[in-house]
Amino acid sequence: MANPYGIKTLIKRTFAGRFFIARLSNYPLIGKLLDTLLFAGDDILYLPADNAIQVNRRLAGRQDMVLPSQVLDRIIDQAQHHWIMDFCICRDSADCKTYPKSLGCLFMGRAAMDIHPKFGRPATREEARNHVQKCREAGLVHMVGRNKLDAVWLGVKPGQKLLTVCNCCPCCCLWRILPDITPEIGEKLTKMPGVEVRVTEACVGCGSCTDNICFVNAITMKNGRAKIGGACRGCGRCVSVCPNGAIELSLTDEAFVEKTVHRLTSAVDLT
Repeated sequence: MANPYGIKTLIKRTFAGRFFIARLSNYPLIGKLLDTLLFAGDDILYLPADNAIQVNRRLAGRQDMVLPSQVLDRIIDQAQHHWIMDFCICRDSADCKTYPKSLGCLFMGRAAMDIHPKFGRPATREEARNHVQKCREAGLVHMVGRNKLDAVWLGVKPGQKLLTVCNCCPCCCLWRILPDITPEIGEKLTKMPGVEVRVTEACVGCGSCTDNICFVNAITMKNGRAKIGGACRGCGRCVSVCPNGAIELSLTDEAFVEKTVHRLTSAVDLT
C-alpha cells in the first residue's frame, strides 16, 4: 500500500510542470514510455452535464428519455465495490479557489479496496450516488473510465479492476494537458457515444465560451463567432455558460446509455 503523504507531496511538487511533461510526450521515445507506464489500456470519456442538453434531434418528445447521469447510476449499481476520495488531488495540488477541494474521485472495482485509508473511505451504492450528485450540483463534470495513471499513483492493482469517476473543474483538471500531449495518448479520452455539440446562428461572438471554460481549448473565435473544433470532448460546459443559448448539445443515439455502459464495463471489471 502506497504511503499517502509521500505521494501527495510528490504530486503537489510536480503538478505545475504537467504541461511541460505533456509536451515532452511529443518526442516519440518519451511519448511511448509515458504511454506504457501511465496510460496503457486507458479508455476514458466525459459525461456531459444533464442541464447542458437543450436539443435532442432524434429523441425529441420522448417522455422517458434518460440522461447522461443515469449512465453513471447504472455503473454504480453494477459495481460491487465503491470508494470515495476525501479530496481532489488536482484541485488540492493547484490550490483551487473556485471549486470544492473536498469533492474527490469516486473509484469502483475490487482494486479500489486497496487504496490507502488516509485518502478516503469505502462507500455504499447510495453514498456513491449522493457523492456524484453533489459533484454535479457544484458544477463539476464527470470523466469516467479506466485510467492507468490512477492505479499507478494510488499503488493498487490490477488496473483492469479500477474504474475512475473524476469530477473535473475547468481550471485544475489534469487532462487540461490534452492540447499539449501526444495525440496517441490524448485520443484515449473521448466524447460519450451519441453526443454532438454545435454553435447556432444565435451566437453574437461574446467570447464567454472561450474564457477558461473548455478543458481542451476546442472553442475559438473566428470571424466574430464561436467555432468548435475537432478536439471537443462533449463535456457541455460551453453550453451551460453561453448567455444567449447559442451552443447546443444533442444526443442523437437512442442506445447511448447501453453503448456507454457496455464500453466502460468492458474496459474495467467491476465485480
